[in-house]
Amino acid sequence: MIKILIVEDEESIANLIRMNLTKAGYQCEIASDGEAAADCICQGTYDLILLDIMLPKLNGYEVLEYAKSVEIPVIFLTAMGETADKVKGLRMGAEDYISKPFEIAELLARVETVLRRYHKTEQVLKILDIVIHTDSRMVEQRGQTVDLTNKEYELLLLFVRNKNRALYRETIYESVWGGDYSCAGRTVDLHVQRLKKKLGLEEHIVTMYKVGYRLVV
Repeated sequence: MIKILIVEDEESIANLIRMNLTKAGYQCEIASDGEAAADCICQGTYDLILLDIMLPKLNGYEVLEYAKSVEIPVIFLTAMGETADKVKGLRMGAEDYISKPFEIAELLARVETVLRRYHKTEQVLKILDIVIHTDSRMVEQRGQTVDLTNKEYELLLLFVRNKNRALYRETIYESVWGGDYSCAGRTVDLHVQRLKKKLGLEEHIVTMYKVGYRLVV
């Protein structure tokens, strides 16, 4: 199982992240200050670290150096959202930088992207009668291969990673297509309809009025 270290001194935020990552199938541990995080890194084995910058005892930049020494990828997750802070974090070796506040769906999508970059994602995901082979990007249903476009595949993966969670159309578009949702038109709706039809998910991908969609399982 993929193991993630959450380094966050605000207990409510740390618990919220852990709850949602656990629901998505990840194993999580929490460190509430920089020294505790450094100890965890030295003593444990992690596939990814979600790291705040403003921490007691050691700051996030210092903790990043510990992570780099054992080649654990890091995503900064912080309220320090200025461009200079992002550039510094990325130049020091962070894989990504997410500013608070953030959408859980965006966090999960970025976690998946970094893990995939390091070839640490689960190779097989199963939901209902659907099997997703993430290494080959192949989708099977009842033993038969289902032909999905790249965007349909990414959309399916987003729904599976966020099952039973309402996803805003804006979040879906930004996670799958990137860019500004105001230019999306009916892109999201059309792709969702095609995905539902191809996989027979009409009863499982439900429309949330004035919000977006939810995969109900």
